[in-house]
Amino acid sequence: MALAIDFGTSNTVIARWNPVSQTPETLSLPGLSLVLGNDPPLVPSLAYVKQPRLEGIIAGQAVRDQGLDIATDPRFFRNFKRGIGAPLRGFLPEIDGQPLSFAQVGQWFLQAVLTQAAGIAGEDDSLIFTVPVDSFEAYRLWLGELAETLNFSQVRMIDEPTAAALGYGLTQERTLLVLDFGGGTLDWSLVQLAASVERPPLGFMLKWGRRSMAQETAQKPQTARVLAKAGENLGGTDLDHWLMDYFHHQQGVPISPLVQRLAERLKIRLSEVQEAQEAYFNDETLDTYDLALSRHEFEQILQQNQFFERLENGLTQILQQARRQGVGPEDIEAVLLVGGTAQIPAVQTWVKQRFPAEKIRADRPFEAVVQGALQLDLGLQVEDFLYHSYGIRYWDRRNNCHGWHPIINQGQPYPMTQPVELTLGASVDKQPSLELIIGELAEASTQTEVYFENGRLVTRQLTADHQTVQPLNDREGARTIAQLNPPGFPGSDRVRVLFRVDRDRLLRITVEDILTGDTLLNNQAVVKLS
Repeated sequence: MALAIDFGTSNTVIARWNPVSQTPETLSLPGLSLVLGNDPPLVPSLAYVKQPRLEGIIAGQAVRDQGLDIATDPRFFRNFKRGIGAPLRGFLPEIDGQPLSFAQVGQWFLQAVLTQAAGIAGEDDSLIFTVPVDSFEAYRLWLGELAETLNFSQVRMIDEPTAAALGYGLTQERTLLVLDFGGGTLDWSLVQLAASVERPPLGFMLKWGRRSMAQETAQKPQTARVLAKAGENLGGTDLDHWLMDYFHHQQGVPISPLVQRLAERLKIRLSEVQEAQEAYFNDETLDTYDLALSRHEFEQILQQNQFFERLENGLTQILQQARRQGVGPEDIEAVLLVGGTAQIPAVQTWVKQRFPAEKIRADRPFEAVVQGALQLDLGLQVEDFLYHSYGIRYWDRRNNCHGWHPIINQGQPYPMTQPVELTLGASVDKQPSLELIIGELAEASTQTEVYFENGRLVTRQLTADHQTVQPLNDREGARTIAQLNPPGFPGSDRVRVLFRVDRDRLLRITVEDILTGDTLLNNQAVVKLS
């Protein structure tokens, strides 16, 4: 059986399939989880580094219980998921003279959570990660490398909104629009569910192992076909920052971890009441502040930060993609709201203005993603496409700079049935080898900057007139794709390169030497995403 984990910017949820009740079960982890009222157990995505090693980490609710999240302390980490795999501007903290990356803190956090979860769940040998649709492959690569350190025989991934569609328990053949709006990302996904027994599974496998008993015995697996998806770095954390900035400018309240915590409380309270208030006391300066906010003022702050415009842009993207698949707004049978930020009344009102109220479901905001992901272990088959485009780098002589030539476009279904072919030649006399740098291409409008400001990690959308590229193999030992014997000379094509993406999202190449007829590489995974 499997464990599934929804690693979130603000909270993390972990679940297993209960073999006795034959239902998904969200796990409560003593010391790590927070349980309030009827809400499911959530693990706050917080870490405090007492010592720079796994055994020196305090994680989850224990950080809050010990009051380690209310002081400005370089040992305290929050929102670290956003910094994993993202180009980072600014400093990285040092602990005991050792610089720490967000990838390292994230690894320690997940190891602490999964170690305890595995002890409670018992003999679970399969693990499923959920990932935002807008995540770059660097983040997925990080998860793949993390998977190799974990004691699970099989590790897989599924996009968060696709999992949410399954987690709402809609078993009939349906076309579902999912708005997954959590602490760090705003993700849209249009998913079509249908019964299927013939098509091969196309899920993204990170680590191979033996098939589980549930997979072997599943008789009628479901197919989740992803028709459209869009996403960006916008979430509840950004709203907390906007509230902090508001009180800073209106009342002179200092920006600090404590004020961020109070702002988050205000935001959550305003989902239940029209007006909310939190008290602030600075024990160093003896200053006291009353942070009060009405729901109307909160919505004005959202408006001032182009919040609703960004919602509209995401919906427009998803509907444009859907139309290319022959699906119109009238064909959407259910709209599912997932994540804490999707519970804000202004967000729900915005959705209700665009879809009939009877189609909207918002009753499983925290568990739908992680419990839906468990269906990968019950025979779920996912038909997906690539969210980003891929290209190779070349030297643009006209503009005297590097450019990127697309080889695989956004929206390409995988696995690819037909490869993409390119011919390449040598650029200098007696060239002994050919190098190829592969990049992940994002649209200019989706560029995100990650930086530090006043000790807090912030992401900002940038308006850019150029394409954003993240090289995937620009490192020593990973660029060379062919040794040329005899050496190459400019003026003629020398190698034929075939590109394809397999069912596990590995970009593979075959390289043929046109001069000698030799196959220099055969179906080699050159960008290892698992």
